[in-house]
Amino acid sequence: MISIAVLLSKYQSLFSPENHGFQVNDIILITYAESFKNVSESGLQTLNKVCKKYLSGSINSIHILPFYPSTSDDGFSVTDYKKVNPKYGNWDDIRKIGESFHLMFDAVINHISKSSGWFIYYLNGDTEFDDFFIEGDPRNAELAKVIRPRTSPLLHTYIRKGEEINIWTTFSEDQVDLNYSNPKVFLKVLDVLLFYISKGAKFIRLDAIAFLWKTIGTNCLHLDETHLVVQTYRRIIERIAPHTVLITETNVPHAENISYFGTGCNEAHMVYNFSLPPLLAYSLLNENVEILTRWANSLRLPSGQCCFFNFTASHDGIGLRPLQGLISDEAIRELAKTAIRNGGFVSSKSNADGTTSPYEINCNYLDLLTVPNAENQLRAKRFMLTQSVMLCMPGVPGIYYHSLFGSGNDRQGAINSGINRRINREKIQFAVLENELQTSGNIRQLVFQQYTDLLQLRKQEAAFHPTGKARFTNDEGVFVIERIYDNETIVCLHNFSGKQKDISKYTDNKLCLTNNNPNKNIPEPYGFEWFK
Repeated sequence: MISIAVLLSKYQSLFSPENHGFQVNDIILITYAESFKNVSESGLQTLNKVCKKYLSGSINSIHILPFYPSTSDDGFSVTDYKKVNPKYGNWDDIRKIGESFHLMFDAVINHISKSSGWFIYYLNGDTEFDDFFIEGDPRNAELAKVIRPRTSPLLHTYIRKGEEINIWTTFSEDQVDLNYSNPKVFLKVLDVLLFYISKGAKFIRLDAIAFLWKTIGTNCLHLDETHLVVQTYRRIIERIAPHTVLITETNVPHAENISYFGTGCNEAHMVYNFSLPPLLAYSLLNENVEILTRWANSLRLPSGQCCFFNFTASHDGIGLRPLQGLISDEAIRELAKTAIRNGGFVSSKSNADGTTSPYEINCNYLDLLTVPNAENQLRAKRFMLTQSVMLCMPGVPGIYYHSLFGSGNDRQGAINSGINRRINREKIQFAVLENELQTSGNIRQLVFQQYTDLLQLRKQEAAFHPTGKARFTNDEGVFVIERIYDNETIVCLHNFSGKQKDISKYTDNKLCLTNNNPNKNIPEPYGFEWFK
């Protein structure tokens, strides 16, 4: 069995000794390798073209969602961790994007495809892969305690050496969970992580990490062993690649989510701020920022070496579990009903008592906030209000490509595929994108121009540093964010109401950076301004 020392020796000469160090211009675009389509080009080549043409000067990092060979789940059922899916391009295409932008890769390490070499070797009885996967007894009543984000069976049946076996499958029959109680699995995955860093990944997203360790009789969520695995990977990677940033993806209630910072930030450098997207939507739809303000003031970081990864939309749905404990169950159901009225869907999860409950909203974020047939100026205004809040929050912003380019629901894509999440995964034709971005009044043009202006403004202001301080207040429906860093202060005012508000007490002797309204003392309904 290969050792940690051998792995470190294998990769050490490829890495930079510099520390990661968060910067005010750290802004990450979230995209698939094939989010943009163009004739006679691979997806990665077109992505590079889009990034260079439209993102230079505003965004410095690109999160390319799983670009590895995969059999399902839009890339998250990986067959080979170290290959690029040839229909997207190759490693050289990845390298070329990395010449202009920092890169973020997914480590889909809770599970692997049933068609992967690892699982096939296991089924064929290759002793090198013994105990790589977790066998279970479907008659064991203790399995009912396991918390999962799906309604499919926890165990699925496969044939190993001519006999039926039942294997742990947290997400689907095509995605078999790895067994981290086997040291060989731990080392194999460590090799994958170091390989990604050697290929240019500055940021590594640990997908579905909360489910990593399994102990029968527990809920198998956030187990101590899971945290220890993350801590250990962090310590090993820091020895030879301290510039690397680990990000944990745990779509759970807030207190559980931030546990992945560890003690004094000894686990993840960043955690997804999962409560932000649904809470922002709830606040705007109800024109009430009381809960948002209270929650924002509760945010704490264990040290200045870590921060939140802020976002409002992603390739997944808008998680509802992160709202638990913040708003009532009835309010959560009402938010889900709004998504359905606006053309979206709602996905459910299984509960320990055999019932199901809403797990996530599947709806484009722009369409969640306003009915799709509303006037474009109003749609853009309400949407950009939430994006301004996200950009002003302490942490690193993550912007989904459909948010940056003002997309709406791809409802037909979800219906045709039978996959609710496809509603927000539509591929954009490059020629169509170019035309719409040049068409005045088009929703893409309205959103993209405002977004780009904000991003270019934000990166120039030290007060927006990811680890800077923040104070939050609610002034009669105006959500006030005060950002402070290195003796610089910026006040960001967000009017969540449909009425004009007098904000003169915040603006005296201050420079308006955004100039969204000629009368800086009265922000329009759903308007926002930044003052310095």
